[in-house]
Amino acid sequence: MSYPTYYESFDYQEMINDYPLAEDFMTRYQGMSREQLRDLQNQRFLKLVDRAWKIPFYQRLWGEAGVKPEDILSLDDIVKFPVYSKSDIMQSVADYPPIGDFSGLESMAPNERPPIVFHTTSGTTGTPQPLVFGAKSREVQSLLVARAYRFMGLKPAATVQSCYGHGMINGGHYIREAVTRYTNALFLSAGTGIETRSAQQVSLMNTFGTNVLVGFADYIKRLADVAKEEGLVPGKDINIDMIIGHLGMETRETLSKAWGGAELFDWYGVGDTGCIAAEGPDHDGLYIWEDAHYLEVLDVDSNEVVAEGERGNMVVSCLFKDDVYPIIRFNTCDVTEVIPGGNPFDLPFRRIRGFLGRSDNMVKLRGINIYPHGVGVMMEEHSEFTGEYITRAERDDNGRDEMTVVAEVSVDADDEILRSQISETLKRKIGIEVKVELVPAGGTADMTEIDRRQKPLRLIDTRFK
Repeated sequence: MSYPTYYESFDYQEMINDYPLAEDFMTRYQGMSREQLRDLQNQRFLKLVDRAWKIPFYQRLWGEAGVKPEDILSLDDIVKFPVYSKSDIMQSVADYPPIGDFSGLESMAPNERPPIVFHTTSGTTGTPQPLVFGAKSREVQSLLVARAYRFMGLKPAATVQSCYGHGMINGGHYIREAVTRYTNALFLSAGTGIETRSAQQVSLMNTFGTNVLVGFADYIKRLADVAKEEGLVPGKDINIDMIIGHLGMETRETLSKAWGGAELFDWYGVGDTGCIAAEGPDHDGLYIWEDAHYLEVLDVDSNEVVAEGERGNMVVSCLFKDDVYPIIRFNTCDVTEVIPGGNPFDLPFRRIRGFLGRSDNMVKLRGINIYPHGVGVMMEEHSEFTGEYITRAERDDNGRDEMTVVAEVSVDADDEILRSQISETLKRKIGIEVKVELVPAGGTADMTEIDRRQKPLRLIDTRFK
């Protein structure tokens, strides 16, 4: 029984040509007009839609919305398709276990099935979701991460240490593939604090001369504290040039300073889609890889497109995923806004602000929308705040919703003056009063699970229990 091996299952050279990186990327897209980019997107979109119509998940989703194949003639018609989210994927898994009917694999005979890569999400927002990748789409995802790193200025023969998790989680594996296949860096796959103890992580940095850290900002910042505890001085014993991670809404200055002035770069993507957008060397927003993704920013309630500069949910269609698990109008439930205007590189790609919170993790308190991931940056004007915190949403016996912000500080946690000052700051920036509790450094670690998770928890919501 024969079937193609991984690299035989798609045209590798064609993929490299279609999704260039480094100098080829700039040569291809610098000076390209938005109209030319739209033509390219349109070609890839129609191929993507043709593949999706063959998959039961989309036949059901689109059929129930009354959409027929002849209704979709160009990318302009994408608005006719309904938006879907993780809940729809998980319903598919429940109805067609164990991996659902959204990948396109279920109708294939064993000898017809192409090589696949299988992982799951981390389960940060609920039950882990199956993630299925075809060889072509997996390689494009990896290439787009490497494109981001090289666009940012990753030096040749850098030493990159990754704090992304492994196991069933997609993150660590996919970053390893990106760096080892599409850069010439030495790659240290340290993983999370569970996989490689934090003290050992900083020892690895010192031993092998790590100069680039990649991962989630919260844990990378924690490692700077561990380095000091181990007698290693960031910026002297460990010289980090770049930190490439998911910076979210946390302060950049604190993280950079913790590692001796390292240059910071943000990027955005989710497990299903891979890298969607990345910060450039101009440090002015994240460039959307629009040759690979069609990104819509839609109103959280109406799913209507919002104007540039206004916030909404990121809804993405992956123009390259025409093999396994096509993605068309997937609502990430992550909030951002598009930055108006051009860019200094004369690229046709739009830019976004990056991750500004989750709409499905938003707390509505007395008419005010509060994004827990945005609370930390509000407190950064207080030098005593360490950057670590968690929010608690609670409902009292009278049915009134309250929020408490538990913040770590580097001074006496009983300092009532500081607590009052932070409370006033939050009231001014949020628009309503929230409760504030101060705890010593490390005091929120058990609640955020920062030493055990890729993404620390920022909200404990007990209102509906």
